[in-house]
Amino acid sequence: MQVAAAIVALGVLAVAWWLISPLFIDQVVDEPFPRAAMAVIPQDMTPAEVEEVMMEAESEDNPVDEAMPEMTTSTVTRAASDSTVESTETTVVEQAESQPEATGPVAVATGQLMDADDFHRGSGEVTVYRLEDGAHVLRLEDIEVTNGPDLHVIVAPAHGINNRDALQSAGYIDLGSLKGNIGSQNYDFPADYQIPGQMTVVIYCVPFRVIFTTAALS
Repeated sequence: MQVAAAIVALGVLAVAWWLISPLFIDQVVDEPFPRAAMAVIPQDMTPAEVEEVMMEAESEDNPVDEAMPEMTTSTVTRAASDSTVESTETTVVEQAESQPEATGPVAVATGQLMDADDFHRGSGEVTVYRLEDGAHVLRLEDIEVTNGPDLHVIVAPAHGINNRDALQSAGYIDLGSLKGNIGSQNYDFPADYQIPGQMTVVIYCVPFRVIFTTAALS
């Protein structure tokens, strides 16, 4: 009997620790921004080759006044080399200009995390980006949120979401568990999700059904 009671007590303590411990332990996650736009590089050159050509061209932008040296074979060779560098630089610029202009991620909605109450707090920037391939990603930038058990990132298609009833009434999608209560993170939207004109991002504690912080995006 005592053994059974001890096992039950240990189970209760384990659950209590799982529920309470996040309040005292921060989880820091810093993810880079996804799929950033890259510079246009001519198809027949590597980035290293382009960098080398441009560095040589830059060194030629600061001429020094010197007496005209006597023409020698080495001078002629160097002149021919300089001409090749100039020609290559022109080719690089022409090819870059002829290629389509690179397009990067576009911010379609943004907002700031706000405290839900005096105990459940949140700060940081929240932005929805449309990526080059048409997909959408939610970016949490430099956030700091009161930690808790099983926090989820939820998006509701409305503003004024300040309690569980309002959240349920508006409807929502769950983008998954919060990766960390401090730092910067990315969350992908479902491919078929239509970004609404108004939305609120909610950090929601599933076990206690409590809103920790919200951000109204516009």
